[in-house]
Amino acid sequence: MTVAHDEAVIDAAAVDAIFAGARTPNTFTGEVTDEQARAIYELTKFGPTAFNSQPLRVTYVRSAEARAALVETLANGNRAKTASAPLVAVLSYDTSWQDQWDNFLPGYNAPKAMYDAAPDLAAATGNNNAHLQAGYFILAVRSLGLSAGPMTGADFTAIDAAFFPGGGQKSFLVVNIGQPAADAWGAAKPKFAYEDVVRTV
Repeated sequence: MTVAHDEAVIDAAAVDAIFAGARTPNTFTGEVTDEQARAIYELTKFGPTAFNSQPLRVTYVRSAEARAALVETLANGNRAKTASAPLVAVLSYDTSWQDQWDNFLPGYNAPKAMYDAAPDLAAATGNNNAHLQAGYFILAVRSLGLSAGPMTGADFTAIDAAFFPGGGQKSFLVVNIGQPAADAWGAAKPKFAYEDVVRTV
């Protein structure tokens, strides 16, 4: 990571916390305060999205009843760690995100008609940009000194039925949040080299 650290404009410890040294825990400890939960979103919201649309919606699952309902929707390998994580977030996108146009892009709403006339395009745009924001969300978690465990091993149709029965949101990611426990992970997994994935044309 020498090149990355040398080129960064933040210090090496911050680079490690957000990128190079961060990993996905399988077990968690500690707690996540309401103030930290709020700070995660307050950082996430600054990441760019198409037309400043910000379609991501975050549902923090804290109550025992809601946590139990969520755990039931998860793949078996994700249940125990989610049941015990200090905080769990369900990330979804607003299925009517373009209705907020005058709030997120006041003074320029000409493109809204295009999305109103094309529901599939609106859904794809909302989904794609919420996924983009999910990346910011994970980095925000890490920037607070916490660890994130994002998971797609879930029945998202069941999550939507349990948490968003009106159809106003579509879930796509579950994120466990907290401090990593002592046995949080196994061996580090390999990452592709620059030469394997990057080309200049």
